[in-house]
Amino acid sequence: MSTEIDLAQVKRAAHNAVPLTYKTYTLPHETEIYLDKVLEAFLSELGQQKLKEPLSYCLRELAVNAKKANTKRVFFLEKGLDLNNEKDYELGMKTFKAETFGNIQHFLQKQKELGLYVKVVFQTRNRALTITVRNNVEITRKEQIRVFDRLARSRAFTSLEEAFATVLDNSEGAGLGIVILVLMMKKIGLTEECFNIDTEDGETVASIAIPFSDVHLEQLETLTQTIVKEVETLPQFPDNIVNLQRLIADKDSEISAIAREISVDPSLTADLLKLVNSASFMLPKRVDNIVEAVKLVGTKGVRNLLYSYGTQKVLGEKYSEKYSEMRSLWQHSYRAALYAYLLAKGFKRRKEILDDVYVGGILHDLGQIVIAAMHPELLERITRVCKEKGIEGRLLENFSVGLNHAEVGALIARKWNFPEQLVDAIHYHHEPTQGPAGSRDIVNCVYLANAICDVEREKIGWDQLETAVLHDFGIETREQFDTIQGRLAKAFEDQRARFQ
Repeated sequence: MSTEIDLAQVKRAAHNAVPLTYKTYTLPHETEIYLDKVLEAFLSELGQQKLKEPLSYCLRELAVNAKKANTKRVFFLEKGLDLNNEKDYELGMKTFKAETFGNIQHFLQKQKELGLYVKVVFQTRNRALTITVRNNVEITRKEQIRVFDRLARSRAFTSLEEAFATVLDNSEGAGLGIVILVLMMKKIGLTEECFNIDTEDGETVASIAIPFSDVHLEQLETLTQTIVKEVETLPQFPDNIVNLQRLIADKDSEISAIAREISVDPSLTADLLKLVNSASFMLPKRVDNIVEAVKLVGTKGVRNLLYSYGTQKVLGEKYSEKYSEMRSLWQHSYRAALYAYLLAKGFKRRKEILDDVYVGGILHDLGQIVIAAMHPELLERITRVCKEKGIEGRLLENFSVGLNHAEVGALIARKWNFPEQLVDAIHYHHEPTQGPAGSRDIVNCVYLANAICDVEREKIGWDQLETAVLHDFGIETREQFDTIQGRLAKAFEDQRARFQ
């Protein structure tokens, strides 16, 4: 295995909240070196370079412990001993260290044959970098008690010397390692609560969460506030859109009155007819009558159409000279919208969320579109702010493609009084597990649609998708994912003319 890492892949993962996963069966030395370099690259991207050495130890400790746990399973299996039987456990542990140390290659080969793996996952989420180490055998109750005992003991130590003098577990050799891990965390200002070990779906999962540095957060906040000032200069929706929104909100409004107001705007009329004649409605014949179109789409459908139409109208007029930059982003958004709609229709079977999911897909990259379309003089002003504040140039470069564009998009959506579920779809489309429970189905559909697009564009890999969301859609294998992606891509190609 080469120890050269893909820096571009690490950068994308660090700034888009997608997990970067590495799997090994034997954890050879070159893999340890590789993982160490990935950690260094992540920390560099997140302004945490100073934490490299202590976190390298923590990562190595967790990975080696996971490998040892797998070795122990093989050893007990060969001895015919039950790990969960107290007498068997004590008998096996008497010779475990000596017997495996002298014949480690045999046990590593057996681990590989049995498919016992170690997975290391790096992911930024919730303003922290989480390093997770998984191995596919569950920690026993006795082992977990032993770990928590070491954690409890570590609270009393203030130095490594104290730990060496007090803790020594010859049978397993990992007791001291856990104590040192906690002391290393203390040294860099992390509390014991930042470390966790538990079982999940047949795996033992050990993780450390490292909050972003205060300096890094302060710099991001400076950039965000500069963008916010630009957001504040965006005009409100056009009067005809506002009038339509009022009409729709009035339960006494007649369909004919809404249709009349729509017909005043030729572009809006065209968009409504495109929507009603799309594959989403699967009508036997084309509809060209505005009143009929409003009846078919419904007032909620028209209301949501106004959010996407009004957004494009405002941004198109304000940033007309940046049309080419915006066009490619809108094209991606239309693809994501159709994917999200079809995912909701096929998997969620909740008719009431279909409109919200579709519009959420169109508008999920609203913040990125605004940032990409900003006037050159504003970009120069932001660059000047970066220089004055000592903010690294790459932070600005990553800003539009990182998590912050989702926050900027949510700010704009709130400015224009979008309903909360659309704000959530925009805000959490990179971090679906962080969104509120009430919007989960909408957020998950938009997240997965966008993620599928990113896999198609080779921006992320299949193994970087949020596992919880895949489970939510019943996707357990790469083959299932590929089948769904293929169907969605075909559906989009069938409608491509509509999005030109």
